[in-house]
Amino acid sequence: MFEDLFSNRILIAAVFGFSLGQFLKVPIEYLLRRRWNWALWFSSGGMPSSHSSLMIATTLSTGLYYGFGSPLFAIAFALTIIVIYDAAGVRRQAGYHAQKINLLFEELLSGKPIPHERLKEVLGHSPGQIIGGIFLGTLVALTVYTIWPPEW
Repeated sequence: MFEDLFSNRILIAAVFGFSLGQFLKVPIEYLLRRRWNWALWFSSGGMPSSHSSLMIATTLSTGLYYGFGSPLFAIAFALTIIVIYDAAGVRRQAGYHAQKINLLFEELLSGKPIPHERLKEVLGHSPGQIIGGIFLGTLVALTVYTIWPPEW
């Protein structure tokens, strides 16, 4: 049972793409801002986009192993577009809204301490973070394909 799981090259590429994306967020944050933010390992947002890395690694691996004309690749491609669009569009806008609402609470309630929960502001990704995730996912998929070529 587990041997099938560990021999699934597309799953391996997907897991490495996502995990490496999450892992790299902390050192990249340190290089960019000179501060350690260990919480990035467990949060959305940040550089690179682990969602983009996951989906690109999965989609490219599917194309490499099953062919770019296969229905599996078409489905993976469609899902990738949805996830990346969501990460760059909807979730990013939700993050902007959270920033503005948090600022509004701070300004309106500065004189009266009324407890309120700050909204999470880092929800989506900038275009650069998406591109970083795409690059990472491509690198992971090509590495997995090179290490474990198809057994035709």
